[in-house]
Amino acid sequence: MNNLKIYLGDMTYDTITLSTETFPLNIGFIASYCQKKFGKNVDITLFKYIEELEEAIHTSPPDILAMSNYVWCQNISLELFKIFKEENPNGLTISGGPNFPLDIESQQKYLHKHNIIDIYVPVEGEIGFSNAIEQCINLEKTQLRNILLKPIEGCIVRDHNNEIKYKESVQRISNLDEIPSPYLSGLMDKFFDGRLSPMLQTNRGCPYMCSYCVDGTNLVRKVNKFGNQRTQEELEYIGKHISKNIHNMYISDLNFGMIPDDIKTCQYIKNIQEKYGFPHFIEASTGKNSKEKIIHAIKELNGSLQMLMSVQSMDPVVLKNIRRDNISLDQMMGLIPAIKEVGLSTMSECILGLPGETFQSHVDTLRNLVRAKIDNIQVFTCMMLPGSELATPEERKKWNLETRFRILPRDFTKLKNGNVVLETEECVISSDTLSFEEYVELRILAFILWTTNVPVAYDAIKKLFSELGLDIFDLFFQILKTHKSSLPGVQEVIGSYREATKSELWNSSEEIIEYFQNNVEYEKLLNEEAGINVIQFHHAIVMSKHMESWTENVLKVSKNIIKNNCDFNKTLEKQFDDIANYCRGLTHNILGKDRLSSIFKHVFEYDVSKWLSDNSELPLNKFVFQEPQNIIFKISDEQYQVVQNEIDRYGETTTGLSKATKHLQFQFLLRTPVIQYQT
Repeated sequence: MNNLKIYLGDMTYDTITLSTETFPLNIGFIASYCQKKFGKNVDITLFKYIEELEEAIHTSPPDILAMSNYVWCQNISLELFKIFKEENPNGLTISGGPNFPLDIESQQKYLHKHNIIDIYVPVEGEIGFSNAIEQCINLEKTQLRNILLKPIEGCIVRDHNNEIKYKESVQRISNLDEIPSPYLSGLMDKFFDGRLSPMLQTNRGCPYMCSYCVDGTNLVRKVNKFGNQRTQEELEYIGKHISKNIHNMYISDLNFGMIPDDIKTCQYIKNIQEKYGFPHFIEASTGKNSKEKIIHAIKELNGSLQMLMSVQSMDPVVLKNIRRDNISLDQMMGLIPAIKEVGLSTMSECILGLPGETFQSHVDTLRNLVRAKIDNIQVFTCMMLPGSELATPEERKKWNLETRFRILPRDFTKLKNGNVVLETEECVISSDTLSFEEYVELRILAFILWTTNVPVAYDAIKKLFSELGLDIFDLFFQILKTHKSSLPGVQEVIGSYREATKSELWNSSEEIIEYFQNNVEYEKLLNEEAGINVIQFHHAIVMSKHMESWTENVLKVSKNIIKNNCDFNKTLEKQFDDIANYCRGLTHNILGKDRLSSIFKHVFEYDVSKWLSDNSELPLNKFVFQEPQNIIFKISDEQYQVVQNEIDRYGETTTGLSKATKHLQFQFLLRTPVIQYQT
């Protein structure tokens, strides 16, 4: 049989705004590998948008429908499989991806529950998928399902009697250049549509075995890489084809910067930046050890890539519990001065709800990260990811992990058949060592950090605290303790955040899906009353509606701490007044439609900008203007346009704004102080 018609899908929801906005590079790899192996015997089409694939299934159903299986597209893939089977009962369904149970018993339960799946391809998909396709090449289209009668290497097969057949998994591809480039072969061309951001992969695998991660298994410990020339050519291709309104790029490597060749990759990116003005921002997970290599690599990129310090927890007991004690925190944190010295910004991730975590140990982790002057601290709730060791029945019981389900933000739609489809995630809300009430309070603290411990905006307050010998973390913790008596706008946002943190939790995924089938309830999703990223959503509310109140509250709490711990004399009062107005200027009207024409101005006695940029640790009283200066805070035309491009891309809903600002380094949103004239 010639011209086997195959649809490959890696779906994104776009009902409100784009959910996952990256190119479907994963299915691009599978398509290019199959085209190389089977040539004209296969006719492969790639899909990213749900509506497009749904229409194609109805109008011209394929012989084989293959879908990615990630937590953010699992249910839509299953629903599209059902539609496909109605159109082509003789067709084959193939699913693949990392979010698949580790233990055999759970795998079989999954496949019996979702019996619409004929074949599952675990781990890397190229070889297993192509082995399945090879079995189909010489069959009549009505006979395709005959391949299910026997095991297929690299696949898990369900036969006609609903029995699950295994065959020893194939070896991973060690020389990744055996997979033709999806970019250079033109398979990615249709996705240069001005909506999606390109993704680059230079290697596969992770040497670590963190229990909460789907990549923390023996199956993917060895790191394999693509060749440098290929990477360089792909970047050139991306630079030539990228839409002018796309400013960010993703690197999917699990530990970018640890391999010596990553320095060359950064140099290639720098060349593309100089040649095409792209990318402005790069999102990547940087390595966990060997930070010297990473610093050397990413300093080439002039601040477009942040150093990611994935500490997750700084408690030794917790780190041992999640099999992460082989990653050196001392090395990681000890390199922060060197990172700062070369002008790189830093970001750290930590996880709330890990086995053995307590309220105090989590607070201590956050305090240590703040003291280390990490620019951006992101706190994630511990997720039960299918395919991770932590999600196995044994680990759940061992740590007494209590979980609930919530809607994955923005991941919902209504298909033409009227079915509402949405994605859910399972998160840890308590354990033997952490109560639910503590979980909620720590979530609020995470929000306060997300909104306040941001680069540039309140750096002047941070430096003043350091100069006075005060712990800046006390500011964030005090905002938490006093938020019920704070300014009205702040009370409103944090109160809404608290309720949303509680109300987003459900007992089961099935309960959520059933509830939102009703048209009235589905409207809640459309109106952003449900199905949001709670922390990002409320951060967008602060920036768009309450930034002034938030800044005033930060200044109020800061002033009280200083008064309670220092001699608040007239000199210090004047210094604080200038610092306060500096913060007000930076954060003034950062997302208003009139932000370009709107300005903030103040007469300053102290050169706060020079003091902040000085590395000599001289006190603020050494930076007095000879004459008071009238300083205005402005947004540049270029800055305005880059931000507006992101807003246009995702929309002006609160959810759209949360997506837009997430992909912009926060300091890019802030105003720049400019001396106007002497008074």
